Amino acid sequence: MPAPLPRTLADPVDHELVIKKSRFLAHLAPVASETEADAVIAAVRKQHWDARHHCVAMVLGTHADSQRSSDDGEPSGTAGVPMLEVLRHRRLTDVVAVVTRYFGGVLLGAGGLVRAYSAAVAGAVDAADAGGGILERRTVREVSVDAPHADAGRIDHLLRDWSAAHGAVVDDPEYAEVARLRLLVPPTELETLDAELAAASAGRLRATVGAERIVDVPAHD
Repeated sequence: MPAPLPRTLADPVDHELVIKKSRFLAHLAPVASETEADAVIAAVRKQHWDARHHCVAMVLGTHADSQRSSDDGEPSGTAGVPMLEVLRHRRLTDVVAVVTRYFGGVLLGAGGLVRAYSAAVAGAVDAADAGGGILERRTVREVSVDAPHADAGRIDHLLRDWSAAHGAVVDDPEYAEVARLRLLVPPTELETLDAELAAASAGRLRATVGAERIVDVPAHD
């Protein structure tokens, strides 16, 4: 069985941490590209123009195959990489994390900085998780069922009930010469769907399986 895909964020999330008078302001945001991530970073820099550091970590791609980090003037390896490790450990992708630091006058040392930047990002992820803001990514197949208009209401109701019980998603139907009912179905449930359709239509209806897609659903769904 393939490993589950990395997760992502539904919405931006913020978290503040104060350690020895230094303020660490973590901002995490969902992004679809490095260009979008750079725009988030620029906006944070503009908002907190008077801060000393804006450290960054980002993970991009369906399989988290693109990663980047920056210490932004902190000692090498004390900020960006620890932030990136949190995103990796929490299985997140298509997300950028920016932690802005306002120095409080007390040196934290390398170990203290690593712990602070890690904790700031972890706290933001925890806040997103607690608020239902983490999205799981699932691989599904596009499926269509062509039904006569006279049967469309009954079959549509059946497919909605079936989808709710089998982790599928009902897509928008199309109406032409026949009613084309559409679903997004987990690959493991395709045989079950065919059996359900055959039983409900005396073998007249079958599912046509189309392209593979990736969809985001709430992690606690």
